Amino acid sequence: MIQFFNSEEEVAIVAAIRDAERKTSGEVRVHIEKNCRADVLDETVRVFRKLDMHRTAARNGVLLFIAPERREFAIIGDEGINAVVPAGFWDEERDLMLTHFRQGQFAAGICAAIAGVGEKLKEHFPVAGDDENELPDDISYG
Repeated sequence: MIQFFNSEEEVAIVAAIRDAERKTSGEVRVHIEKNCRADVLDETVRVFRKLDMHRTAARNGVLLFIAPERREFAIIGDEGINAVVPAGFWDEERDLMLTHFRQGQFAAGICAAIAGVGEKLKEHFPVAGDDENELPDDISYG
């Protein structure tokens, strides 16, 4: 298993996920891939399915996929999100992450993007009274 973040950074990322999910019924995951051998977007889609992110009730999962060795990343949302948001919906978060990553601030960039994702999702997928956390909040590694 690749250890990309220190323990404090992992705690901050998980806290950012939980904070974002308090504002929306959407589900956010972060995945770090050590050996990304395929196109990063293709690999992101594969991991999205492997993590069962397509099985949320409202199809409103979001995956932030990072391949550190290749210096690439992607953000994708499930079909429930894609059906209601405009093209380029994730561009702001992508650019925010990129700005932080260029400064070597990987955890800060991910936390900032997660906060942005939560804000954007709450407009289309507000939290409901019966909302349940459908996916783990931890960082997955591959």
